[in-house]
Formats: sequence, C-alpha cells, structure tokens
Amino acid sequence: QVQLQESGGGSVQSGGSLKLSCAASGDTRCMAWFRQAPEKEREGVAVIDSDGNTRYADSVKGRFTISIESAKNTLLLQMNSLVPEDTAMYYCAATRISCSFYGPGLLPPSWATVYWGQGTQVTVSS
Repeated sequence: QVQLQESGGGSVQSGGSLKLSCAASGDTRCMAWFRQAPEKEREGVAVIDSDGNTRYADSVKGRFTISIESAKNTLLLQMNSLVPEDTAMYYCAATRISCSFYGPGLLPPSWATVYWGQGTQVTVSS
C-alpha cells in the first residue's frame, strides 16, 4: 500500500527557508502537506494532484510551493519567508481519491482513507 517518509525539517530564523520532502510509494492520486502546532488543530497547508494542480492555505500562499518530483515519486514543499507562526510538526499525506474531494481547510473527506508520514518538525525563531 501507500508508504510515506518525510525529511528536511529543522530550525531556522525568521525570514529563512526550508525544503521538505516526502518519499512516496504506492498509488497517490492526491498528495498534501498538513501541519499541527502545539495546542492547535491540524490544518491543511497545500495539496497537489497528479496533473500538478495546486491549492494553498491563505496563511502560506505566496510563500510556500508544493510540487512533485515525478521521477522519484517525491512530494516537495519549498517554504520561504518563514515566520514563527509556521512552527509546527509537518506531515505529508496521500489519498487515492481526487483532490477535488478535499473541502474547507484543504482537508480530505472523513470517509477517505488517508495515508500519513511520520512527521518532521519545523521551528522558526524570531
């Protein structure tokens, strides 16, 4: 089945950049990045389908870029102009359903089977 492995997290100063990657195997029709900060609920960050169509959370639009390195089946998240509010555990995820089913907050429908990576910590210092 689907297996995901994130990497690339770390600590940077405000204004810095990080690039996250998620090695994937199996059928991943829609892939996404989520994040969860302490005492906050999980939020969708960005989604991308197999055709390269993307959607972003308003909080990261213009600063983050989600993409797929097709040859390696790797999901990428380029994060620029980072701010302390971006500090969170970041998770990659995949579903076998179309991204068009993802609703408010870029969250998949409750009936969908979601495959999760183990997470990678991103910390941005002011």
